[in-house]
Amino acid sequence: MSLERNMLGDATSPYLRQHADNPVHWQQWGPDALAWARERDVPILLSIGYAACHWCHVMAHESFEDDATAAVMNEHFVCIKVDREERPDLDAVYMNATVAMAGQGGWPMTCFLTPDGAPFYCGTYYPTQPRGGMPSFTQLLHAITDTWRSRRGDVDDAAASVVAELRRAAGALPAGGPPVEVPLLSGAAASVLRDEDRDRGGFGGAPKFPPSMLLEGLLRAYERSCAEPVLRTVDRAADAMARGGIHDQLGGGFARYAVDAGWVVPHFEKMLYDNALLLRFYAHLARRTGSDLAHRVTGGIVEFLLRDLRTDAGAFASALDADTDGEEGLTYAWTPQQLRDVLDDDDGVWAAETFTVTADGTFEHGSSVLQLLADPSDDTRFSDVRTRLFAARQRRPQPARDDKVVTAWNGLAITALAEAGAGLDRPDWVAAAADCARVLLATHVVDGRLRRASLAGVVGAPVGILDDHGALATGLLTLHQVTGDVAWLDAAVRLLDTAIERFADPDRPGIWFDTADDAETLVTRPRDPLDGATPSGASSITEALLTASSLVDVERSAKYAAAAAESLACASVVLQRAPRSAGHWLAVAEASVRGPLQIAVSEDGPSELARQARRLAPGGTIVVAGPTDSMPLLADRPLVDGTATAYVCRGTVCDRPVTDIEGLREQLSR
Repeated sequence: MSLERNMLGDATSPYLRQHADNPVHWQQWGPDALAWARERDVPILLSIGYAACHWCHVMAHESFEDDATAAVMNEHFVCIKVDREERPDLDAVYMNATVAMAGQGGWPMTCFLTPDGAPFYCGTYYPTQPRGGMPSFTQLLHAITDTWRSRRGDVDDAAASVVAELRRAAGALPAGGPPVEVPLLSGAAASVLRDEDRDRGGFGGAPKFPPSMLLEGLLRAYERSCAEPVLRTVDRAADAMARGGIHDQLGGGFARYAVDAGWVVPHFEKMLYDNALLLRFYAHLARRTGSDLAHRVTGGIVEFLLRDLRTDAGAFASALDADTDGEEGLTYAWTPQQLRDVLDDDDGVWAAETFTVTADGTFEHGSSVLQLLADPSDDTRFSDVRTRLFAARQRRPQPARDDKVVTAWNGLAITALAEAGAGLDRPDWVAAAADCARVLLATHVVDGRLRRASLAGVVGAPVGILDDHGALATGLLTLHQVTGDVAWLDAAVRLLDTAIERFADPDRPGIWFDTADDAETLVTRPRDPLDGATPSGASSITEALLTASSLVDVERSAKYAAAAAESLACASVVLQRAPRSAGHWLAVAEASVRGPLQIAVSEDGPSELARQARRLAPGGTIVVAGPTDSMPLLADRPLVDGTATAYVCRGTVCDRPVTDIEGLREQLSR
């Protein structure tokens, strides 16, 4: 077998295609590449990253585009490039190994493996010259090569030890967590509040990430408890993020994180999943508090998604790059003079004051990232200035877009758009969610199995992982509730049944693997119950099961409700011990403790009662509307006196039917 050439040109990942012209003989992960390593008896050099990653680009320019470095890599290794977003299973396995060996992880991830995939040395970015105690990349390559040749037994022993530790760490959650009841959830919220950065909003220090799932969970906790300290924490974080540089004040949407603790300077990549999760939270906050800022941010996120990430087919691309022409901030940062050049002197000075653009700058080279620390004094002037600045910014070089369509992230977008559209009277947002769902079902379901990702309508090889099934099922269930179309429910049920069959641990009810039982066998089968940048697969599928249990027939309802309860029971230890890593679990658990809350509105046609039910419903509420008997929740629930009628239930306990909005509001406030 000879694979002595770069094999990335036909990849379905834009990240891999970025490396198709490297002099490195990059391979895609697969049996041929591993077999070639065995045939040559050389280690595998595994490089994992993603398209919007700044330091991935840096290492690529410094090392992978360098002929001399590539020659060393090609001679002594089989070099494999992986997109972490397309293969989160591989990323999870080797990230755990990297953290275990190096004490921390990140991207680019650089791992050295035996030909059977066992890691024996792992790290992240390596420079071209030694610095800060780090060897140069070529020094590392020669050291690994020498060790492989002269101390092979030590390498094999190290690899075996690492694999044994990975398998031990991949065990199921410990049993014996507290019951998922109000005391657990109140304790989790109280623990999170103790970690708040009250001066700057959010949690922890630099770098600071938007805690979207945690804020959604806390907002649901407030709706249950009416605890004002919880709402104040939510408001402080929402306000600080919305006014900071992490929020694109001209184009809408949020960057991945802030490099500082005050939300001022972003790491400029914009991810679909961040913006989908933040859209869900800000739309919920806008409904609950009526905040003008939350309404404005919500609309801006949707505008960003539809303008900048929507593909021609109607799904959503993964991300915008952190860099523009190799430079961070080139598209987004401004100096006072640049503002005056686009506007006139008077408006330029006003814009500088409004957006905190200073002579010294808040970013690099005297430039500033736009902030909006206070609402503008003149809304008309603000709108005009913002429009002109955005038009000028659009004429600047723009960051590249990763056009890969990831199932789970699009599922998050479907849920957020459908919920926001229904709750804030924007049917066009619901329509966008439905368009996206149609694309996924038409393209990403192949031979009855869900796939992880596609590019330009061509799906990649791996089957979907657990969070793909959970996030898409939740999105489809949301569309079913909003539109009443049973086709969305049927598609969601198929995904849930596959998840139960293929991903559930047969030996531990309530425990889930992230990969299917018929997926590629790796050195360990990953399962991570903690919520990270996105909901964990386990919390995502649990949300879908809990939601579906109120929407399906009696037989399936019992099955799904039991599976959701078992999952929550297993996850209770995470809520107890690490609530900041369980934001989505908290949101799902809050919905569960409320029953979940169900509102069924029987109506002959669209009614104000149904519209208000969607606006007033706490997060996680199941809301359906339609003719009596048109779906299980509406069975035997007739109109009263020929008028639209709401039936409010908590689990199996129901209030009296109401036909007026005040009566509905009163029942929901209990």
